[in-house]
Amino acid sequence: MTIQELDKTQESASREPIGGIPTDDLDITAPGKIRVIKRNGKVVPFEEDKIKVAVTKAFLANESGNAAASERIHRKVEEITADVQEIFKRRMPSGGTLHIEEIQDQVELQLMRNEEYVVARKYILYREERALERTKDAPQETNIDAPNISVTKKDGSQVPLDINRLASVVNHACDGLEDVSADSILEESIKNLYDGVSVSDMKSSLVMSARTKVEQEPNYSYVTARILLDELRSEALSFLDIAEESSHPEMQEYYPKAFQAYIEKGIELQMLDPILKDFDLNKLGNAIDHDRDYQFTYLGLQTLYDRYFIHYQDTRYELPQIFFMRVAMGLAVEEDNREDRAIEFYKLLSSFDYMSSTPTLFNSGTLRPQLSSCYLTTIPDDLDGIFGAMKDNALLSKWAGGLGNDWSPVRALGSYIKGTNGKSQGVVPFLKVANDTAVAVNQGGKRKGAMCAYLETWHLDIEEFLDLRKNTGDDRRRTHDMNTANWVPDLFMKRVELGANWTLFSPGEAPDLHDLTGLAFEKRYEEYEALAAEGKMDQHKTIPAKDLWRKMLTMLFETGHPWITFKDSCNLRSPQQHIGVIHSSNLCTEITLNTSNDEIAVCNLGSVNLPQHMKDGTLDQEKVKRTVTTALRMLDNVIDINYYSVDTAKNSNLKHRPVGMGLMGFQDALYMQNAPYCSDAAIEFADQSMEVISYYAIHASSELAKERGTYPSYEGSLWSQGIFPKDSIDILEKNRGSEFIKVDRSETLDWDKLKAKVKKDGMRNSNVMAIAPTATISNITGVTQSIEPTYQNLYVKSNLSGEFTIVNPHLVRKLKALNLWDDVMINDLKYFEGSLSEISRIPDDIKKLFSTAFEVEPQYIVESASRRQKWIDQAQSLNLYIGNANGKKLDLTYRMAWYSGLKTTYYLRSIAATTTEKSTINQGSLNAVSAQAEPTPEVPHELGAPAPVPEACSLDDPDCEACQ
Repeated sequence: MTIQELDKTQESASREPIGGIPTDDLDITAPGKIRVIKRNGKVVPFEEDKIKVAVTKAFLANESGNAAASERIHRKVEEITADVQEIFKRRMPSGGTLHIEEIQDQVELQLMRNEEYVVARKYILYREERALERTKDAPQETNIDAPNISVTKKDGSQVPLDINRLASVVNHACDGLEDVSADSILEESIKNLYDGVSVSDMKSSLVMSARTKVEQEPNYSYVTARILLDELRSEALSFLDIAEESSHPEMQEYYPKAFQAYIEKGIELQMLDPILKDFDLNKLGNAIDHDRDYQFTYLGLQTLYDRYFIHYQDTRYELPQIFFMRVAMGLAVEEDNREDRAIEFYKLLSSFDYMSSTPTLFNSGTLRPQLSSCYLTTIPDDLDGIFGAMKDNALLSKWAGGLGNDWSPVRALGSYIKGTNGKSQGVVPFLKVANDTAVAVNQGGKRKGAMCAYLETWHLDIEEFLDLRKNTGDDRRRTHDMNTANWVPDLFMKRVELGANWTLFSPGEAPDLHDLTGLAFEKRYEEYEALAAEGKMDQHKTIPAKDLWRKMLTMLFETGHPWITFKDSCNLRSPQQHIGVIHSSNLCTEITLNTSNDEIAVCNLGSVNLPQHMKDGTLDQEKVKRTVTTALRMLDNVIDINYYSVDTAKNSNLKHRPVGMGLMGFQDALYMQNAPYCSDAAIEFADQSMEVISYYAIHASSELAKERGTYPSYEGSLWSQGIFPKDSIDILEKNRGSEFIKVDRSETLDWDKLKAKVKKDGMRNSNVMAIAPTATISNITGVTQSIEPTYQNLYVKSNLSGEFTIVNPHLVRKLKALNLWDDVMINDLKYFEGSLSEISRIPDDIKKLFSTAFEVEPQYIVESASRRQKWIDQAQSLNLYIGNANGKKLDLTYRMAWYSGLKTTYYLRSIAATTTEKSTINQGSLNAVSAQAEPTPEVPHELGAPAPVPEACSLDDPDCEACQ
């Protein structure tokens, strides 16, 4: 079309009625105001910003974004927008109403008049693409017979059931996904509808109909999430007064509006920090990518909706991409170029390449930004200190912090109390109070209070400590809700190996053992043993080390507690050993930081999504570098932005600035390489992937030090001495003895170059790596947890958001390729509880690749962890899976963990407490969680008498505070 022809078309259009109605009759505004009729018939104010955005996109599609081009584009966009406005003002000086197509035609005309022919073409193509999207979004007719019923809207009014609207929602949800059927979902859903059904129940019926099909085809998880999105959009957009409902394509337009309305509403309701309004909200709103809503699985989206989205009176008015932008803004508030940084952070989070920890997701951008994950405290041996620590625990737990308490300084049962001339009740009664505090003060009403108590193995109360989680005995000396862990020195493990005795002391008489490690601990401990032998110690008890070790393993097997963690590995490999002592780990055993009466250690966590960094079956190191560099900046920002409810925590965090970069989806990454977990290839990948993450995390921290300065306690640290995590193995070996350690020392990257950089620029953070369990954030991103092997290939996951059928999509793809995925296979998987081992028609190589957690030999789990540990300056949450567990297996596995240089272990998974219901898929119902447990293997005599074993903590037990 020529310019002259377009001119005539425009002149004619300005006089013609729109939709059969003269434009003059639609002038519902004050004089001089122009309104726009949208394609759906709504009349809205004219917004010049929309013209600017559309024209800018057309220019950017044709030109680079350098400074000169940006200046020209800005100038031309302003000119063209002004010309368009002037034309309509001249035609309608008293105001009037235009159709949106008329405005877009005029934009095309002005581009051509300005001789921007290439850009005009881009704009025309853009309009055609949007028209095609609208065609897809148009209500789609279906041949399915709909019942003649009414639907009750929120205001109580009733309207006939619009089956085509439902068909449109389901068809959009299925778009682009293989092996899913929209009609089957509609047919199943209609069976559950009745006359007068509420809109909410009608949408829930769609969700339920889709989710029951997940076991047949994993892609139905995405379908279910997309149907749920329709409900979420309606809830949020209605509350924000944007629209009653919206399709996915329309969210490209609605997200920027909803984002600005959300910020204003959140500040008005005193839920968001008013500083968020100081951002350029237009720029941030336009950076939102609505298509990223389609990445969610059902479990991921439902988890966000139930537990993460900000709500008011049970109405969630936060949408997924707004949620990620809110978190990103909260982490960028103190950046100089905060809009650009917020967009950078948003892109990283919303792409699922990296995910911040739960407290950061909960609280970033809010009035109380408590963003840190873990707090470690040492409990002093006096009443003021003990109950002061209880108060600190309550305050930290209130704002979603997980707690690790070191109780070793508290004197033992029967110790002399000078002030009252009485005797102490020991540490156990105080642990009971701490347990009840964790129950009473949950984490902001969002998850249960979570706490772990640590006690050193030489403490005289250690035997009572081992019994804390038993279901028998005096309930006043039991802690049924609190996690417990042994803090084991190397000397004890050596005594077990050598068959020697072990002596227990009260901290009141041997207080310095608490702060000693390695050879210094051994020397002083032997001095106390000599004093005890001479009768110069009032309280002590000598027992065979193996007997205590047996009881430790027996209680771990029976109750799941106490976990076994290694004091000297944590301390002798700590970068901060020049300035303090690590007295415990945290709630999930991955944090190893110094604590004292004056310092509560704090750590901020986040995890790299490993499968997102795989390219053609190998790790994309350049992408890892980009992700880790941005992620570490986000973690470092947490330290300064964080809300500290306890001053000692703030002082410690600002002094040392520790962070914990971890990973998740390790098992998925193995599937992408066709590498079984129980293979040398998996061990090598554990080594390689952690080395790369470690290298670039240290590099990123050093870069931040160059920009922002080193952390205050840097001088004297192992970093400052050029001793990196792998090098610290030598320190451990020197203190422990070479015969008691076996760790691979190989490396592939240029570590000398990085050491030279750190020597020059320093480090911003005392600690940079720790692998957390990622139980919930891996649900959000739809990958396997942390470094865990696959639990089962088909099972029902039960957590605080409900029950979800989980089927291994990697397995389904493999079996489809072999033409083995059918109803019979699904039923077989259910019957054999997600295991392939008994299904004869599956090839052996596939069985090995998809071995479940209890089919993986513990040696592979331990060796993979050992390879990672050499690169990590903190620790890793390492669950140990032992099928058909017995005393000998436990003994060998935990001694292997010590020999392999591990710092900590986490849960012992010895039996499966969650199983899939053995039913046929034709029932069409979601599998229920069965509490069926396997027969309990007996503990051999050499490790204690056989005992009944309650169910171990399930991976997905909604009452398991550590897993949430």
